[in-house]
Amino acid sequence: KKRSFMKMTKRDIAGFLNTDIKTLYNWEKYKPNLYKTLMLGLMVEEIIEKSEKSLEELKELKKEFELKK
Repeated sequence: KKRSFMKMTKRDIAGFLNTDIKTLYNWEKYKPNLYKTLMLGLMVEEIIEKSEKSLEELKELKKEFELKK
């Protein structure tokens, strides 16, 4: 099962990034642009994956509909 970055704790995200949670907190406090960019990147990746899944489901529905004509 794929991870949902939007539901992960900071500890989970630090583990995923193979970094210490203190590093993540330091980025948030002292390098806010880096932290925001990282978090947005993780969210965008998840949104793209969800969109691709939805597209595949829509293609299947279209195929089923065309077969019923």
